[in-house]
Amino acid sequence: MSQDNMIKFECTECKRVNYHSKKNKKIIKERLELKKFCKHCKKHTPHKETK
Repeated sequence: MSQDNMIKFECTECKRVNYHSKKNKKIIKERLELKKFCKHCKKHTPHKETK
């Protein structure tokens, strides 16, 4: 995968980076927020895209 398209997802509760994904930054300008499982909190929490 290209590093230009890589994004990191950070848990909003414990502030740890748990997931990596990719997106087309030319089409999607705003930051993503998904509800994913955090292994540190041991529950589903909102994860926001970080730099």
